[in-house]
Amino acid sequence: MPRDVSELFTFDEFLTHWASERADRVALREEDRVYTYAELDEATAKVASALFAAGLQKGDRIAWIGKNSDPYFILFYGAARAGIVMAPIGWRLSPTEWAFIVNDTQAKMVFAGPGFDTLADQLAGKLDHAPAIVSSAEARAMMDGAARTAFAPSGIDDAVLQLYTSGTTGNPKGAVLSNRNLFALRKHSSDLDMPYTKWDDDEAVLVAMPCAHIGGTGLGIMALAAGLPGVILAEFNPDGVFDAVEQHGVTRFFMVPAALQFLLMHPRCASVDYSRLKYILYGAAPIPLELLRQCIQMFGAQFIQAYGMTETTGTISMLPPEDHDPAGNARMRSAGKPLPGVEIKILGPDGEEMPVGDVGEVVTRSSNNMQGYWNLPEATAKTVSADGWIRTGDAGYLDEDGYLFIHDRMKDMIISGGENIYPAEVESAIFGHPAVQEVAVFGIPDDKWGESVKAVCVAKPGMTVEEADIIAWARDRIAPFKCPRSVDVIDALPRNASGKILRKDLRAPYWAGYARMVN
Repeated sequence: MPRDVSELFTFDEFLTHWASERADRVALREEDRVYTYAELDEATAKVASALFAAGLQKGDRIAWIGKNSDPYFILFYGAARAGIVMAPIGWRLSPTEWAFIVNDTQAKMVFAGPGFDTLADQLAGKLDHAPAIVSSAEARAMMDGAARTAFAPSGIDDAVLQLYTSGTTGNPKGAVLSNRNLFALRKHSSDLDMPYTKWDDDEAVLVAMPCAHIGGTGLGIMALAAGLPGVILAEFNPDGVFDAVEQHGVTRFFMVPAALQFLLMHPRCASVDYSRLKYILYGAAPIPLELLRQCIQMFGAQFIQAYGMTETTGTISMLPPEDHDPAGNARMRSAGKPLPGVEIKILGPDGEEMPVGDVGEVVTRSSNNMQGYWNLPEATAKTVSADGWIRTGDAGYLDEDGYLFIHDRMKDMIISGGENIYPAEVESAIFGHPAVQEVAVFGIPDDKWGESVKAVCVAKPGMTVEEADIIAWARDRIAPFKCPRSVDVIDALPRNASGKILRKDLRAPYWAGYARMVN
């Protein structure tokens, strides 16, 4: 067995390696349940054996509907060892949405997470095939009681994970990810002097974001690749994060900006001992500079911005700790530089590569790029070019030093009087207002300008948000044409399960009666 883990590329190789090298070290922890690497190897091999014994074959799909849990990761890793593809489904979705994804995967087995014992009833009459619905008790029996038999492990290019895109528009699409997608990129940085890609032996990783997203499952994979404990929270909650840091030695976690803000607002936040916390990764949505400053001051950890998407198996670009400055700097508005082994370029409307500093669509190519969308060849062809470049749908530019600056989703761009306005920039300008807890910006119809900028704010508890005050605050910070012309106040912003603001839900009432959401 190779000692250099950068030469390992499959779940089977990693689990076998760490069971040999670190048999008694903690691999997974949830609440009071702990698995060592030897136990994880055994449990996942039993899962692979049981799936084959049940008649499944390499390339078949299974699904998970539930919160983060140790059974999920054991089922996923076991299936991945066998080349059986796990499709975790967001537990916050409706049963109709669950059924759409189960039908789309044609899963042979659907596993119910703890607390989802009525799953069979909720799916009844909604499925177009007859998968086995496996209760959480039956899943545990499979992990603990099945016979371990010899099986042929999956190869580097075999699919192992199918993550569904957030589905902010239309039906979600299943991004098919292979062993190579999940593990191969690490090799490029293994011999570089990038401290944040190296791990000390006493570290632990917190899995707090939903497992149906790459920011959740991906953190579990990160822990496995490093041979370290993955500490699992069933779902994000501030007390769970604080306990994991203080009691279970967590040194790294990934959070979306909204979750970081929930931590800061919690009364316990200021009294927690963060001395073991080394790195906080953040991403999935733009972060206002003021929020980032507050986080740096509170947690004392080093911050890393991660930019990526489901289709790129997560992170492809990273803003390292040395580019973070509490006083603010130009680079903190960027998504950093491409990871070693990743290519990024900017394309104009005609597919031509844009010069430095010019905004266009971000495209990328690396071993992280998905195999494609499940059973959607046309959608795959629109997203992935014949020579392997993925269109991200994000608007951005590269500076002269190769740093990537993301403006926003191409579809969220507001065009007012012929000027392109990116909501994230306007939101960042408004966020620092002392009365504003959250803000979302989008375009609404305007007879004169085509679209005008609308801001929707959530007030901090006990405070009042005044429209004129917000507009004046923004005008001090950004160009007048970018400032909101109107401001509404609501109780909470609509978000999907990964924490992204659902601008389409906010926009919809203003565009009622229009043929398309562009004026």
